[in-house]
Amino acid sequence: MRDLHLPGRSPARAMNAMAATSHPLATATALAILRDGGNAVDAAIAACAVQCVVEPQSTGIGGDCFAILCPGGDAARAVAYNGSGRAPMAATPDWYRAQGIDAIQRATPHAVTVPGAVEAWARLHTDHGRLDLARVLAAAVGYARDGYPIHDRVARDWADEVDFLGADPLASALYLPGGRAPRPGEVHRQPALAATLQRIGAEGPDAFYRGPVAEEMVAVLRERGGLHTLEDFAATRGDYVAPIGTDYLGYRVLELPPNGQGLAALQLLNVQSRRALPALDPLGAERLHLHLEATRLVYADRARYYADPEHAEVPVAALGSVTRAHQLRDLVSPTARLEPLPSPTLPEHRDTVYLCVVDDERNAVSFINSLYYSFGSGILAPQSGAVLHNRGCGFVLDPDHPNCIGPGKRPFHTIIPAMLCRDDRAVMPFGVMGGDYQASGHAYLLANLLDYGMDIQEAIDLPRVFALPEGPVQVEPGVPRSVARELETLGHTVVAPPRPLGGAQAIWIDWQTGVLSGGSEPRKDGCALGF
Repeated sequence: MRDLHLPGRSPARAMNAMAATSHPLATATALAILRDGGNAVDAAIAACAVQCVVEPQSTGIGGDCFAILCPGGDAARAVAYNGSGRAPMAATPDWYRAQGIDAIQRATPHAVTVPGAVEAWARLHTDHGRLDLARVLAAAVGYARDGYPIHDRVARDWADEVDFLGADPLASALYLPGGRAPRPGEVHRQPALAATLQRIGAEGPDAFYRGPVAEEMVAVLRERGGLHTLEDFAATRGDYVAPIGTDYLGYRVLELPPNGQGLAALQLLNVQSRRALPALDPLGAERLHLHLEATRLVYADRARYYADPEHAEVPVAALGSVTRAHQLRDLVSPTARLEPLPSPTLPEHRDTVYLCVVDDERNAVSFINSLYYSFGSGILAPQSGAVLHNRGCGFVLDPDHPNCIGPGKRPFHTIIPAMLCRDDRAVMPFGVMGGDYQASGHAYLLANLLDYGMDIQEAIDLPRVFALPEGPVQVEPGVPRSVARELETLGHTVVAPPRPLGGAQAIWIDWQTGVLSGGSEPRKDGCALGF
């Protein structure tokens, strides 16, 4: 239990249903859907759609989506959905080389893969939802049409992108009213997005992937030199995939397989499980050093091997094996930073929303939706209100790399929902936003919870550290300065992160008492609530 004399929050507790999101309006929407007879899938989609309006820097209908669902809490029936979009069929490495393009830049149409989020919402809703899609999207339509107040973290992230948005007249007209980013408490509206969401609710995904909305998106992209076609949009379809997993302290951790980085979280847990973490101070230099070194080694694997398994051989079994965990563990020195490491070839990532919902039937949903960087590519289709993501930046143009761009290929993805299970039951849908940090954050959160016995909110609150294979160690201000100095003596270059590291949400299911306990990220604006 937390020290009640100190600032912080306690876990949310409820008996019937619960939602945890990074925005209060999204959490409230999920609860309203649950009270109205919807299930966890309905509530997750409704909350995410609201976040596409009220957190436009983090997510949108022009982004991608992944989910894990345990129907009735039955881990044996867990299903995962990969709603990541594909490159245009004309996107060949030879074409980019002929154009003199040696890297895919953010604010270009080449960074835009066909968005997969709307298709994922519709497929999950059709297969697992209960309410009409129009009802599910109604709150998002209302906020976009009538306005929504800007929350503090949203305002901060929005303000960071003023120069980026200001370089594009279409994006700046919508997102920089009066020539500046909205401030906390001000009201913003997106009427064109409201109309598009309403059309999707009435007509389903064809309202986005065919007809006027798709025509506008394709026209905007092609005007800027993109290779997209109406056929690319019309062919969009995500996939149900089998979750991959590993065992950790008597629990089973489920993630999605590549093209995402869920495998990296499992690799880290495999390395971590071979350490006596409870004997170490959870915020001590020794624990943080071991976590950082394991992260750097696993992320080097990630950069080398992770890709779309339909187009490249990804050695999932070998990377997730105990043998590989032992190899990586043995490389970690407790007394010094390991140098050199293989240099990653993939770019960094910034913004996403993650949410989870558990309903009264104990359907458990772990759900994540993203534009990649803040406001994605910054390319806006103004008549539909859709800003398009920049997931194509996850590709490389080296033809010998497994993640080289290709026709219909999915890029490497950072967004990863997760599910913790025990005795064939889901016990905690969870996720950690923050791009590259996410896999490291999954392992860190689970160690806080399971190795150190923290409650679900304490496990989320604990100050964080992060490092890519090469580069400095980002250390949040909550880490004691004495510990930061010890990390420096071990060879790490310590810097302050440009923004708080990650953003977690989680809901613990106590099957004996029936109590749901939710934790929500204090570094964001949101909350966990139930009834």
